[in-house]
Amino acid sequence: MTVGIIGLGLIGGSLAKAFRRTAGITVLGWDTDSSIVEFAEIAQAIHGPLTDERLKELDLLLLATYPEAVVAHMERLAPLLDKDTMVIDCAGTKEKVCSGVFPLAEQYGFPFLGGHPMAGTHYSGFKYSRADLFDGAPMVIVPPNFDDIRLLDKAKRLLEPVGFGRISITTAREHDQRIAFTSQMAHVVSNAYIKSPTARSHDGFSAGSYKDLTRVAWLNPAMWAELFLENKENLLFELDTLIQNLEQYKKAMEAEDFEALRQLLDEGRRIKEEVDGQ
Repeated sequence: MTVGIIGLGLIGGSLAKAFRRTAGITVLGWDTDSSIVEFAEIAQAIHGPLTDERLKELDLLLLATYPEAVVAHMERLAPLLDKDTMVIDCAGTKEKVCSGVFPLAEQYGFPFLGGHPMAGTHYSGFKYSRADLFDGAPMVIVPPNFDDIRLLDKAKRLLEPVGFGRISITTAREHDQRIAFTSQMAHVVSNAYIKSPTARSHDGFSAGSYKDLTRVAWLNPAMWAELFLENKENLLFELDTLIQNLEQYKKAMEAEDFEALRQLLDEGRRIKEEVDGQ
């Protein structure tokens, strides 16, 4: 099997290293920074550069770039791909990518699936990539339709060397609605929370809760700004909901209303127990 990966940052680099673990798989890579491609080859994450001339060799092409870049790459590459090459993107939002690439896949006859590997760190770049990043992690797949079982089976087989623990199937709209809550909101809240003036004097007074809440404040600003704007409507809904909830806590404390505050806290505790278990 031959796998091509466009974008050799944290996600693309980790995918390359994951595939490279399996004997018999050839991994080719491309990045806007050619020095990263050279370094990835030296680090034995890839076997060589992905060039236009080698596109026809691919069984699987993965695009680990920003959403707009995925569409731009596919507009250029679509006529060059073999009809048996499966293409899966790994961008953080799906509606723009899928609406842009599904028509290209239909026009040129290659299979395309939207994808989102649900793992990462607060660091970015190839140097932080690792082969086991996706071991046991969920992978979300957005197919053009839900009836093509052979297409989904092929995708699962091609992705098997990466080590995903679970593959979920959804629509682009549902993906973006859920990801606004599970990922994007966490980054907004963490990034805003750390702006308190007290943050600069927290040393010696912080433990697990502080670390858990602020871990993803250390983010890639350009990437997350694009993802937030790509998913603006869903993210604004979540932000409005959070602000309304925070106002209730604020009002209860201002009024020194112990019972109202206790009920708010208990409600949050019960919902957490309900959705995530003990």
